[in-house]
Amino acid sequence: MQASVNGASLAAASSRDIEAVRAAITKPWSASPVEGQINRLTIKRQMYGRAAYPRLLAAA
Repeated sequence: MQASVNGASLAAASSRDIEAVRAAITKPWSASPVEGQINRLTIKRQMYGRAAYPRLLAAA
């Protein structure tokens, strides 16, 4: 039963955002490499303790 509920939810979300789904299927490019770089930098900031909210505000 749970799988059908999730499938129905995915179908409903996909139909609401059909333009994004079409673009993901038909376009030859994506933002995945950029997202990977941002994720890598975020992990480094967390490892070195520079991801704290007050420090990020002070840097801005």
